[in-house]
Amino acid sequence: MSNYDNSPYIKINGYDNDAYSGYAQIDKKIKESLGNKKIVVVDCYLGINDRELLNVLIKKLTPAHVILSEDIFYDGKKLTEMMQVNLTEDRVRGVMYYGTIRDYVDEAKLAKIQKFVKNKEGIVLVYGFGASLITKGDLLIYADLTRWEIQLRYRAGLPNFKQSNYDEDPLIKNKRGYFIEWRIADKHKREIFEDIDLYLDTNCSNKPKMITGIAFRNALRSVCNQPFRLVPYFDPGVWGGQWMKEVCNLDKSKSNYAWSFDGVPEENSINLKFGDIVIATPALNVVMYQAIELLGAKNYARFGAEFPIRFDLLDTMGGGNLSLQVHPTTEYIKSHFGMPYTQDESYYILDCDGGGVYLGLKENINSDEFINDLERANEGNQSFDADKYINFFPAKKHDHFLIPAGTIHCSSANCVVLEVSATPYIFTFKLWDWDRVGLDGKPRPIHVEDGKKVIDYQRTTTWVESNLVNNFTEIEKSDEYTEVKTGLHELEFIETRVITTKQKIYQQTNKSVVMMNLVAGESAVIKSPKNKFEPYTVHYAETFIVPAQVGEFTIEPFDKNEIKVLKAYVRN
Repeated sequence: MSNYDNSPYIKINGYDNDAYSGYAQIDKKIKESLGNKKIVVVDCYLGINDRELLNVLIKKLTPAHVILSEDIFYDGKKLTEMMQVNLTEDRVRGVMYYGTIRDYVDEAKLAKIQKFVKNKEGIVLVYGFGASLITKGDLLIYADLTRWEIQLRYRAGLPNFKQSNYDEDPLIKNKRGYFIEWRIADKHKREIFEDIDLYLDTNCSNKPKMITGIAFRNALRSVCNQPFRLVPYFDPGVWGGQWMKEVCNLDKSKSNYAWSFDGVPEENSINLKFGDIVIATPALNVVMYQAIELLGAKNYARFGAEFPIRFDLLDTMGGGNLSLQVHPTTEYIKSHFGMPYTQDESYYILDCDGGGVYLGLKENINSDEFINDLERANEGNQSFDADKYINFFPAKKHDHFLIPAGTIHCSSANCVVLEVSATPYIFTFKLWDWDRVGLDGKPRPIHVEDGKKVIDYQRTTTWVESNLVNNFTEIEKSDEYTEVKTGLHELEFIETRVITTKQKIYQQTNKSVVMMNLVAGESAVIKSPKNKFEPYTVHYAETFIVPAQVGEFTIEPFDKNEIKVLKAYVRN
């Protein structure tokens, strides 16, 4: 049995009496907090089950008036027209929107509703996305939802904001969220963090949980004083494997698991434990509220409130090849999708059984023939001979393949890849998908037109072997430990080191957030030399984060057997 923890939590001290579970406790606390005042504002993240939450609030509070914030926005058709330039016709990718929630508000409607609320007697409930734009009221409750739960609800039929696209392709719904809706929702939430009186976790239907705003903000501060893990989630795929079922203690009845996201703060959540009550909250809340403490001042100056590093697992053990793919250059992703930097990445081989990695072009290929063969294959006129054009490198455990943008690549079957990458993750130009369709029975999106514009034809066999395959440099070797630089390539901003030890070793964040994974060994313990945080245990294949402000820490094997830890941080 693996020790992998699927439900890690962060214990928050001092606020056990500030946490509430179930509608009965929540109703009691809301009424106590409201007292003789009258205006209750429930500002919601997108995707909340309004049918459940709103109906319960009306039943419990019996307000004299209910104001729905959706009425201050333009109608659904108008919203789509306004968003269209950012939505594009592509199934997966749009253009990043940098505006705010106010861009979609009809100011005349807002003014009318504000006047209405101001002049009403009795309890007034103002509810919905952006509700605090109308008024912050006498009591401001924020109802939140994790990003993964929203995506699951899209699959189950949840429409986008003020839309009726219940049965639309979930990828298209997700695109609208990723490029526009979630962006404006996050900016709005960030603006009202300090005003939140009560924070509501709505991730489990009919099982809400709540904490006070003071407890919420102090919990986010507390997170950055210690190492912590994100809550992982797992998803099947057409090429998915069987390895994670065993190592990550997953449901054996499922056909496969392809992805594990356990190091993507934009997508993952964290669990905050107050006594016996666990609050699930987007990890992005920590990034937005404690950006400098988490990331470090230099990273914040460079990236803003955005976590720059991403770890995830790709499992093809007993599965199939990933799609043959390439990622856009910085210039291309910026000019076409509005992103400030690109999806540079790497494959660290966590496990392997005869598999390998397709990486870079072979020498002296004819680029026109190469693209023509790809296009004909994707039109269904022929299959694509990847081995004619693409290098294949057999892989073994702890190999590290570097993949700067513009480099053609994919993992073969029978590998487990720890993907260490820059944060953007939706910008994969699939060139060839091995004559497959997706789990939904539809052809997976192919982007040869985009891909052919960013392929670097200079990255051929000799260059790839010299620069991208196990380009290791020994940094330190002693009786206590070895430290090896494994990447990433000089064109990529992430530095990776693999530390091997049987003893306690001293580490420093150097004022920059550090992301790590235990890539060998059963368990390791992270400690504070000055006892500033409780000893923290991690297990094989678990990703964990050490915030910049932690400063010094130590790592040691739990059982005195050798461990390997992969460490990633932003280069100075």
